[in-house]
Amino acid sequence: MLVNNNTQAVSTVQQIKRPDMDPANAAASALYSGALQAAQQSVTVPAAQKELDKAADRIDEAFAKTRVQLQTTASTSDVPATSATSGARSEFADYMSKSPAERIREQLLKEQGLTEADVQNMSQEKQDAISKQVAERLKQQQEQQVAAKTADPQAQTVKETLAAI
Repeated sequence: MLVNNNTQAVSTVQQIKRPDMDPANAAASALYSGALQAAQQSVTVPAAQKELDKAADRIDEAFAKTRVQLQTTASTSDVPATSATSGARSEFADYMSKSPAERIREQLLKEQGLTEADVQNMSQEKQDAISKQVAERLKQQQEQQVAAKTADPQAQTVKETLAAI
């Protein structure tokens, strides 16, 4: 049986770790635990109580400030999206849902100042010419991607790694 003969041994407060504690509670708990241990180890019992009360007051004050800061930060980040934000988000989602050929076709028509309705009203030969241009650009894009991958495999690996981050 082990016995502690040290008469000045003081009990230490263990920090309770709970997964349901929010960051403010965790910070206050850590501050409280550290202040309590420091006060218990350095002062006598009556003075320790006064120091603990002061430390508890400071901790409560810090906890309240932290809580207010977290609440104001959370309330400003929960602002509902405006129509401009949601419009941009939907435009981006629409663009990303298109195939590369559709994206190239859209870009080509924009460059020429045409719309899909204009293309539908064109003769079949002109429609075929636009389709041919789209196919050529798509082929060029694919060739560039293949060339980039085969030109420097190590550089490509670095690029893929950075892109994954």
